[in-house]
Amino acid sequence: MSQVEETMSYVYKNPNAPIEDRIKDLVSRMTLQEKVGQMTQIELCVATLDDVRNLSIGSMVSGGGKEPLEKAMASDWAETIDRFQQAAVDSRLGIPLAYGIDAVHGNNRFYGATIFPHNIGLGATGDADLAQRIGAAVALEVRASGIHFNFAPCVAVCRDPRWGRCYESFSEDTNIVRKMTSIITGLQGQPPVGHSKGYPFVAGRYNVIACAKHFVGDGGTEKGINEGNTISSYDELESIHMAPYLDCLYKGVSTVMASYSSWNGCKLHAHHFLLTEILKGKLGFKGFLISDWKALDRLSEPRGSNYRRCVYTAINAGIDMVMVPYRYKQFIEDLISLVESGEIQMTRIDDAVERILRVKFVAGLFEYPFSDRSLLDTIGCKLHRELAREAVRKSLVLLKNGKNPGKPFLPLEKNAERVLIAGTHANNLGYQCGGWTRYWQGSSGRITTGTTILDAFREVMGEKTEVIYEKYPSPNTLSGQNFSFAIVGVGEEPYAESAGDNSELVIPLNGSELISTIADRIPTLVILISGRPLVIEPWLLEKMDALVAAWLPGTEGRGITDVVFGDYEFEGRLPMTWFRTTEELPINKGDNSCDPLFPLGFGLTYKKENLQSK
Repeated sequence: MSQVEETMSYVYKNPNAPIEDRIKDLVSRMTLQEKVGQMTQIELCVATLDDVRNLSIGSMVSGGGKEPLEKAMASDWAETIDRFQQAAVDSRLGIPLAYGIDAVHGNNRFYGATIFPHNIGLGATGDADLAQRIGAAVALEVRASGIHFNFAPCVAVCRDPRWGRCYESFSEDTNIVRKMTSIITGLQGQPPVGHSKGYPFVAGRYNVIACAKHFVGDGGTEKGINEGNTISSYDELESIHMAPYLDCLYKGVSTVMASYSSWNGCKLHAHHFLLTEILKGKLGFKGFLISDWKALDRLSEPRGSNYRRCVYTAINAGIDMVMVPYRYKQFIEDLISLVESGEIQMTRIDDAVERILRVKFVAGLFEYPFSDRSLLDTIGCKLHRELAREAVRKSLVLLKNGKNPGKPFLPLEKNAERVLIAGTHANNLGYQCGGWTRYWQGSSGRITTGTTILDAFREVMGEKTEVIYEKYPSPNTLSGQNFSFAIVGVGEEPYAESAGDNSELVIPLNGSELISTIADRIPTLVILISGRPLVIEPWLLEKMDALVAAWLPGTEGRGITDVVFGDYEFEGRLPMTWFRTTEELPINKGDNSCDPLFPLGFGLTYKKENLQSK
């Protein structure tokens, strides 16, 4: 049979046939084993070519906590992924893989990729167009490595900064989060006018399958505990936490990831009402719903016990694809057994497989399953780094400028005689980028290519300016030098997820003491690098001459010097209420007892304006 004849007889192989016809044709040809294989997402480090081929595995993932190909270039990743893709294409029906990764602020697993500010910083910009452009840049750098599926964006509404994923949220304000879902149209492309709400959309080979996460209420858990319990009425859940998903569905988001967390005591991965009746039914979502990493294991205690029951619960609740990621043979065996016993209906399996195939057809994976090496030059390219630099400068929030009214401390003078740069975060690219950078929990030091705060200041200061850098300035340095001013970079060490849960929220690494010691002797600008508001005691704020919240800005430190020297205006506004003490938490705009240190939307400018009043 010729290729043309084969395409004519196999509707699903015909790129010109309607997608729903292709889905129907392919599903009719699939065995139960092949259907269950499509519902399975497995980790690269345990995958074999034979299993991908023989089990018709639907998806693969490189988890954030693992280090496959750690020192490899993007071209090496593409080569590896293409090998597994070839195995999938060589399977009986030739269904391609959708390879996934957490590229949550750039293609952050890859050395040399552009690392953008984390979402909380983007929320501070309030710039929907900027978010869309960043999404498009990230899509290119992800596709360059052979990856098709990005587990982003997180559209959680973070109501408590004690949550370890606070920086993955754009804001405590639902409207800001809704606005920033424009990043989806960058990742996937802009759906045409009249596109059906809830139907997945991917524009082409330069775009990726996006994933709105984590459905739903993950930012509203009691005391900000990661994977905790959100206690609320349905109306509150809908108006605060679910609303951004409506925008995601209008933008054609292809996948949604369920949350580890619970709503009123019921885990989301087991919640038929929210996953099936609401998301798929009421909201009309036609893409596929994926579990989080090893989430099924969390449906029993001890974790991973009674696994068959966990599979039964999650699939019947509405999960379509399971991020297993390791025990995939047991998952496949248990799911097939559950179908054969009638505990899970074939209609539920077919619904899941249809959704998965719909996304793969929409994304063009059947026509273009392999990597496009022509995109490799986009990784860390100048254009993307300039975009990241723009994002940094727009994200900076000026919280204090001068000790006396009418006498601002900023902008700084580039030709100052002598400058001290100090602090744990002044020359640490890993700290500047935060978690989900190269490693799941992030790391310290020169973990990738980029510009630290110190690098940036050295680049722009005048030729005659003496720049002295000491992480912890000695008493001799502080007493024996006539400094024009000091730059002190302090903040949080990198973290991710539960490791970041924090009930105290003090500036780590003796940051407050360091600020105090320097500010007692030298006029001081404090640049705070953090994934959330931190405790700033009144006595400490009084000592500072200026304070900038820089969030987790990523690799492009020049965005900071662009603004503090006055080449650009401060534009950032607080995306979260800045509390006075942790005893006040949770504290959000509109609370009757809300008396914050700085309110939601606060931000000073050189024009002596408070942006909140605009």
